[in-house]
Amino acid sequence: DVLYPNASRRLNETGTVVVSVLIDEQGLPRELRVLQSSGCDRLDRAALAGVQAARFRPHTDHGRPVAVRAHIPFAFDLEN
Repeated sequence: DVLYPNASRRLNETGTVVVSVLIDEQGLPRELRVLQSSGCDRLDRAALAGVQAARFRPHTDHGRPVAVRAHIPFAFDLEN
């Protein structure tokens, strides 16, 4: 879960962040970076923190876990 920063809510900051992450063979996030910024540093940092705390099901190739890169979008929208 990604937490919407309280300061961003108060300031009506919205936007979409796309985080690029390498997910290792154990399902742990590695090599995170913002691929697309929301334009708000707080929202970008919240998206990165959410991905860093996440645990993923490892991707497999022929039954063996392998590292993969994923692009994960986060829409920060005050309406939802």
